[in-house]
Amino acid sequence: MPDPDLLAAALRHAARGWHVFPLRPDDKRPAFPDHTAEHCTARDPRCATAGRHLGWEPRATCDPDRIRRAWSARPYGVGIACGPSGLLVVDLDVPKNADDTPPPAWAGTRDGLGVLTTLADRHGGTIDATYTVTTGRGGSHLYYRHPPSGPELRNTIGDRGGLGWKVDTRAHGGYVVAAGSTAAGRPYTVDFDTDPAPLPEWLAGLLAPAERPAHRSVALALPANRRGPYLAAAIRSQVAHLTAAPDGQRNHALFASAIALGQLAAGGALTDDDVTAVLEPAALSLGLPAGEVARTIASGLRAGARNPRHLANTGRAAA
Repeated sequence: MPDPDLLAAALRHAARGWHVFPLRPDDKRPAFPDHTAEHCTARDPRCATAGRHLGWEPRATCDPDRIRRAWSARPYGVGIACGPSGLLVVDLDVPKNADDTPPPAWAGTRDGLGVLTTLADRHGGTIDATYTVTTGRGGSHLYYRHPPSGPELRNTIGDRGGLGWKVDTRAHGGYVVAAGSTAAGRPYTVDFDTDPAPLPEWLAGLLAPAERPAHRSVALALPANRRGPYLAAAIRSQVAHLTAAPDGQRNHALFASAIALGQLAAGGALTDDDVTAVLEPAALSLGLPAGEVARTIASGLRAGARNPRHLANTGRAAA
């Protein structure tokens, strides 16, 4: 049955200008779409209308009519898409158990808040009071306004290129479970209700992405027959498709290009390494994270392998 409290929470967050979308009931995972880009068949109505896979981020909305329709169907949890909402959320986690202890670099800290406090001391900054949510496991979400200028900030994860142990961030490409929702029976509650503060400059500096490498085309040893020019044109076309993709659609464009070239690789005209060699530097030059790039190319190659394209020496598709 639908839950009027969850509907009210979704409308309340949307009224702040935060773009919301349904989560599976009592869960952290998005309710829609129910498939990945790799397995999109365009049967989902919104994917069909858009003509491409439409994930949870572009589906997020502030439209009260859409919100009422969705949350009147089931007791969906509420997700907030950080990028469209202009938010950067600092996620301060707590240890999962007694064996979950900080690495040597953070010895003496007890949790994510301790790490963030240490970082603030090191960089002469402060942790400004802002809208704060207590998470289901007792951690905290600190909501800040994404800087109005400068580079687009994206998600970071703990010690893996992020701020430090038990400190994640969510921005463009990320979402948080909103107050009023539950996950595994644990509630998310507002701890301090105020407007989000601007992201402190010292934090913005630490989170700024590394300078993007300039994209340079990669020359491959293509066959010395009429397939060579055809393959070169196919490669140029897919790299151009990727580099022209607008912000928010670059990972999907990378996936589509990996599928297209992966079909040629499956047919023997290229190798998987060839595809990676041309797509990876182009994707990195757009600012996509290296780990995300590697995963997306691998997924595209697997999808392309299911529909090989075999080329004749004339450069035409073989019958």
